[in-house]
Amino acid sequence: MALKVIVIFALMAVVIHAPVSNAKPISLVERCWCRSTANTVPQRSIRELKFVNTPNCPFQVIAKLKNNKEVCINPETKWLQQ
Repeated sequence: MALKVIVIFALMAVVIHAPVSNAKPISLVERCWCRSTANTVPQRSIRELKFVNTPNCPFQVIAKLKNNKEVCINPETKWLQQ
């Protein structure tokens, strides 16, 4: 029984005194939403457009369609530029 208590205290001491990582957590906000983009999306099927500009990601345009799907649109699409 005494050996189990010693082992538990030893493990707790290691966990408490373990070095803390300096790595930054990856925030969901900072991730790129669009990994690929569509060039052709019928304009009449779009319910809503969302423009997202996050650090370390290119400018992103997300279209919410009438069937509740979200599609990433190429920001250089001609009708979107106008």
